[in-house]
Amino acid sequence: MHYFELRNIQHFVLYLLPAVLGVLIFAIGLARIHFRHKDDDVRMQQVHTTYVGGIEERNAPFPLVLVLIIGGTVIWGVLYIIFYGVLGVKI
Repeated sequence: MHYFELRNIQHFVLYLLPAVLGVLIFAIGLARIHFRHKDDDVRMQQVHTTYVGGIEERNAPFPLVLVLIIGGTVIWGVLYIIFYGVLGVKI
């Protein structure tokens, strides 16, 4: 139990604010940033396949944010295996 009640609110804000900012940055990254090609506009509009229920598939560009997240996860996994398994370092 904290001596000052204000400290609980400060901790709550310090935990919540980075999470909300992370989600906003991730959403903006998914919506706007991707590798640019000359036929991006056509690929974003042209329907490739239509599934049951009206779900449409497009050959849209892959977001750069997902490339960075997937790449970082793979690199972290490989380095974790090397450092923890081979060298015996506890991370």
